[in-house]
Amino acid sequence: MDVRRFALWRRSPDLEPYVAPAVEQAGFSRLWIGTSPGSLASAEEALATTTTLRVASGIVNIWRDDAPTVAASFHRIEERFPGRFLLGLGTGHPESTPDWSKPYESMSRYLDALDELGVPPERRVLAALGPRMLTLAKDRAAGAHPYLVTPGHTALARGILGPDRLLAPEHKVVLVADPARARAIGRPKVATPYLGLVNYRNNLRRLGFTDEDLADEGSDRLIDALVAHGTPGTVADRLAQHLDEGADEVAVQLLTPSPDDDLRPWLATLTEALRDYDAEVPEA
Repeated sequence: MDVRRFALWRRSPDLEPYVAPAVEQAGFSRLWIGTSPGSLASAEEALATTTTLRVASGIVNIWRDDAPTVAASFHRIEERFPGRFLLGLGTGHPESTPDWSKPYESMSRYLDALDELGVPPERRVLAALGPRMLTLAKDRAAGAHPYLVTPGHTALARGILGPDRLLAPEHKVVLVADPARARAIGRPKVATPYLGLVNYRNNLRRLGFTDEDLADEGSDRLIDALVAHGTPGTVADRLAQHLDEGADEVAVQLLTPSPDDDLRPWLATLTEALRDYDAEVPEA
């Protein structure tokens, strides 16, 4: 497969200085930076340490950073690194946002403000899960960046977005063959905080998961669906399913056995597996 169909997703607090250059060297399409504050300082630094890598915020919470602040940051970055930054926006969650209300209407007003401040629709994407927000992403942005989803959701999202909007789902990866050990690594990244957030729980129910799947820290069935694990070839196959269902790029959140692990050898292993992967074509 073409590794340019893949991106790396990394939380801003975990964005070690070597990550952006390593992603560029691997040939990935983009670096998505999670938990991005409105200053977009992490994105700007990642762009400054690379030459061609594209960077996206995944995402800026519209309740924490007002539109003028975000627009000023966007224009500052655009002036320094023309065409390389994509602004990802999201509405956050009622459990963690005291002023949270009516996400669709709030996002629409925020986009109105960005329009007035000169941030073009083709340079922004929305963290869309449900049909209404996906439709808004189609109508007023370059596309969608769904988080904590399955290839089944990717198919549904593509159907709503149509053929010409960017679709870049996030998917977690653990390059460990033993299922029990892999689940032990991946489960905390699903359970906390996401299984306690109503937006994600509702979306997972739409995808066919039950309340039993969502209970406690998540069933094995749920974790296996949201965290690709196994041999590198098996993981590559799982990620390719998003492409088969209409994704333009897959934002890979690469989880390692210890948070202190150097990401580079794991990234090299994944990159090699993606390059070597060829889907088996069934005989007619």
